[in-house]
Amino acid sequence: MKIHMITDLEGPALISRFNQTRDVTPEDKIRWMRLLTGEVNACIDGILDFDCDAEVIVWDGHGSGGIVEEEFHRDAKLIARGPIRPPYSLDETFDALMFVGQHARAGTDGVLCHTYSSKSIEYYKINGVELGEFGCRALMAGTMGVPTIFIAGDDVAVEEARELVPNIVGAAVKQALGRELAIHLSHAAACELIRERATEACERVGEIEPYFFEGPYTQEIRYLEGVGIQSSLDAGWEFVDNRTVRKTSDDICELRV
Repeated sequence: MKIHMITDLEGPALISRFNQTRDVTPEDKIRWMRLLTGEVNACIDGILDFDCDAEVIVWDGHGSGGIVEEEFHRDAKLIARGPIRPPYSLDETFDALMFVGQHARAGTDGVLCHTYSSKSIEYYKINGVELGEFGCRALMAGTMGVPTIFIAGDDVAVEEARELVPNIVGAAVKQALGRELAIHLSHAAACELIRERATEACERVGEIEPYFFEGPYTQEIRYLEGVGIQSSLDAGWEFVDNRTVRKTSDDICELRV
């Protein structure tokens, strides 16, 4: 079995404030990174419980890095945070895609919800469907025939995933009470849940269909009030209005996913 995993720092249990994921001292940030690293390692353990010879490749998808490299699982491989473009080393040779530490899209009531940038983006749409980071990347995987089988994050992120992939296996490690407030599982309980559910997800490979719809793909990006769009126009995106740009491509990886 070959699994690709995408991680983020907003979704683990015991993280519910933006100051835990950005604008913190290195000493403080390591505390929160350890929470994500533990959940990622638990997910890897769950995969290996199903297939002890599984190849697991993890991409650290948090902007400033979310994995403590020296504590990363010995039996998996890590793409540490750095300059990388879609498809993030994902290809059709993978059996499945998983998400750990995932947050809900912008405009929801999920914990630390945002779409790619909490400071600049109101929404992303592809072919008229509003998609957050989970949806865009699940669709990217789907264009390769790769199913997205597992998500760990808050309850809103899990429900968002189920809207797109109805039989996805989810591990809700916290219950959203607001954008910066939640009821959390303990770290140990979250890791135990993730390990169990990751194994279940592996058992269901073949039952869970890829999230996919036909291209060409037109992506519309709407920025928050006061955010400039000139850099997108300079990069070849089409002007829609003073806060919105769009681009069409047959290759989804040419868009912002």
